[in-house]
Amino acid sequence: MKRVKLKVCGIKHNLKEVIALQPEYIGFIFYDKSPRFFDAETTAIPEDVLKVGVFVNATIENISKRTMTHKLNVIQLHGEEAPAFCEELKKTLNKKEIWKVFSIKDSFDLLQLREYENVVDKFLFDTQGPEKGGNGFKFEWSLLKSYNSTKPFILSGGIGLEDIPAIKDILKIGLPIHAIDVNSKFEISPGLKNTTDLKKLQNEL
Repeated sequence: MKRVKLKVCGIKHNLKEVIALQPEYIGFIFYDKSPRFFDAETTAIPEDVLKVGVFVNATIENISKRTMTHKLNVIQLHGEEAPAFCEELKKTLNKKEIWKVFSIKDSFDLLQLREYENVVDKFLFDTQGPEKGGNGFKFEWSLLKSYNSTKPFILSGGIGLEDIPAIKDILKIGLPIHAIDVNSKFEISPGLKNTTDLKKLQNEL
C-alpha cells in the first residue's frame, strides 16, 4: 500500500519546529478572518516541503501576489470559487497546482465535482462547519465510498490521533487518497502546532 502524504495546515507560530518534521505539505491560511491567518515570512523552507496557500473567495490578483511573495507550490481554494475562476487562475499562475475544497456534512452530491475535473489538480474534502476549516470534527467518510473519479483527493476535517485506525481502514478501500490534512486537532492553540503528536501521526501513516 502506497504511503499517504501529510499536510499540516494552519501554521502560524512554530513554523521551524514543524518543518523539522518534514511533512510533505505545509499549509498557510491567507484568509484574514481566520485565527490562523498567516502574515509572516516563509523563506526558510526546504524545497521538498511544498507550500500550500489557502484562500477563501480571494481575487486572482491577491492570490497571484501571495504566490509570488511566498513562492507557493499549491493554491487551495476554500471558498465558492467557480470552475471558470479556477481555469483562469491556472492560466494566470502558469499552471500552478490547484486544489479545490468541498465541504461535506450529512450528505454530498459527487456529481458537482464533474465541472471541476478539468480545471483543478486535486480535490480536498473537509467538514462543513461554522468556520472555513479548522472546525475540529469529521464528516462521515463512508460517503466517499461511492467516489468514482480518478482525480486524487486530500482527506481533511477534524482528524486527530484517535482517527489513525479509521485512516488505515479507508486507505485499504483503494480510493485515490493523496494526502491527509490535519489542523486543529494537532494544536496547542490556533496556529501553534503540537509537534509531539504530529510525529506520532507520521510514524503511523
